[in-house]
Amino acid sequence: MRTLAALKFLSLLFIINFSCNAEPESNLKDDFEVVTIADGLENPWGMTWLPDGKMLVTEKRGEILVIENDAFEGVKLKGVPEVYNRGQGGLLDIQAHPNYAENGWIYFSYAKPGKGGGSTAIMRAKLDGNQLVNKELIYESFPKTNSGVHFGSRIDFKEGYIFFSIGERGEMENAQSVGNPFGKIHRLYENGDLPEDNPFVKIPDAEHSIWSYGHRNPQGLQFHPATGNLWEHEHGPKGGDELNIVEKAKNYGWPEITYGIDYDGTIISNETEKEGMMQPEHYWDPSIAPCGMTFVSSDRYPSWKGDLLLGSLKFQYLCRVNLDDEGKYIKEEKLLKGIGRVRHVAESPDGYIYVAVEGPGKIVKLVPKK
Repeated sequence: MRTLAALKFLSLLFIINFSCNAEPESNLKDDFEVVTIADGLENPWGMTWLPDGKMLVTEKRGEILVIENDAFEGVKLKGVPEVYNRGQGGLLDIQAHPNYAENGWIYFSYAKPGKGGGSTAIMRAKLDGNQLVNKELIYESFPKTNSGVHFGSRIDFKEGYIFFSIGERGEMENAQSVGNPFGKIHRLYENGDLPEDNPFVKIPDAEHSIWSYGHRNPQGLQFHPATGNLWEHEHGPKGGDELNIVEKAKNYGWPEITYGIDYDGTIISNETEKEGMMQPEHYWDPSIAPCGMTFVSSDRYPSWKGDLLLGSLKFQYLCRVNLDDEGKYIKEEKLLKGIGRVRHVAESPDGYIYVAVEGPGKIVKLVPKK
């Protein structure tokens, strides 16, 4: 009996040790300096760079900050549209077009106010000095609601298309219906026109911009620089945050399958797998509340090259996800533990890693030690 009990105990240890739910390994040593380039902020959400080296940072309350030479001197862009600044809503992601030097377009996602409340929208604009001009609303989701949760939203580009994420707005049943825009990854031409090869364009009552569905609240979205795969992460409920590779027309399961439970402890679904629904590349339990992401392509961090960085809002650290040559999850490492709620992480054109933090609100730069 003792031998059997010991074997059961060892088996349990093996399962715990190799479970995909295992805690990320601790940071053993720091090989970089953390340089604060802007502080006294409130809730910095998105970051992008212009060819002249200026950095644009969104504040959720509805401001776009201009950081120049790694210093914020109080300069803000004028002409930012009104935002629905409630709960998780406000001014969200920002991205300069990959060919900004030629076309001058800046894109941003935000919660747009209107009759009934607010909803996620995508706008693009150009700059005249520090003034937004030529503003074009290229997408707006409907209906608007007074919910303050699950707006998404991140943006990325590929081959003339814009991809963006929208959360299910706190109504989980939205995610499984292609008849609404919520709980989805969307794909449009960069000017907002609808691609004829989107997967649901021939379904009359579908939201024709949908690329994939069954998502809860995606706040990380980026194409892998080597494989070209679109990676996404999303908040689960209590447990079940997911890291996914997004494919055309695929169903990612929420809420029919989930590795989490509701915040009050009730069961959302008894199933974690179902035919026709995609499995995550990785999931977190307990939830880390992931937000923002970037793949490291810079030679400034040789031991990180090819890895994925993302923020943990809940546990207040930067998470480094080590991937193999095929892009498969290997392990994690906690960085910058206790720095605050990491809202976003991005790699600048000159190869440095920048991290946006709330509570306290600041932007930091990771400078490798020589």
